[in-house]
Order: sequence, then C-alpha cells, then structure tokens
Amino acid sequence: DGLNYERKIYKKVLLVGSGGLSIGQAGEFDYSGSQCIKALKEENIEVILINPNIATVQTSQEKDEATRGADRVYFLPINPDVVLDVINKEKPDGIIVSMGGQTALNVGVELWRRGELQKAGVDILGTQIPV
Repeated sequence: DGLNYERKIYKKVLLVGSGGLSIGQAGEFDYSGSQCIKALKEENIEVILINPNIATVQTSQEKDEATRGADRVYFLPINPDVVLDVINKEKPDGIIVSMGGQTALNVGVELWRRGELQKAGVDILGTQIPV
C-alpha cells in the first residue's frame, strides 16, 4: 500500500563535522552536530566524529551520559581521503554529512561520486546525495 517501510537499524554512524571554525562563523554547525550526536546516542547508536576543531561542543567528552559527546573523536582534517581512511578503519553503517556545512557536504558528494561510500556499504543518512 506504499505506507509500509522497513526501518533499518544502525549500530555505528560517522558524523562529519564542520572543520575549523572562526569566531562568528559556522557556530550553527557545531550546535546542530552536537544535537545530532545527542539524538543518535538516545537511539543507542555508536557515534564516530571527525572534526579537527578541539574547541567545539561536538568534541566534548563529558563523563555524564546525558551530555557526553561522540564515542570516538578524530581530530583530523575534513577531506575525502581522510574521511575514507576513518570509514575503512571504523566500518560505520551510515554517515551524516548534513550537519557539517558545506565542507562536510562536499566531502560526502565527492565520496559518493567516486563510489567509495557504496563500496564500503555506508548509507548516507538524511538527504540522499542523488536527490
């Protein structure tokens, strides 16, 4: 009937952060990324974060479960080859590139066009690249 769907269960998701932030620039991506981490953790999904900026809420490693950040944080540059290296090491089920602004989106599009995400079996969560 077109209304039924099967919800895929994700166990590990890679969140691509916004990269380096400047004062007064791109703070909304830090906020949206930290809220994304919180939502994923509420679903008991392991969160892997790539974000080279150590001064963000996303990279917080609080001990309190309610405010804790990602399970693992890679303080690495946001570019296709680095993200692919992390994908190959961590083997996530999915990737979110829509919370990191243009930098993360560009990386996601590049990896999709090269066929790397498909080859690694990594689903893009959120708006799909072909759209």
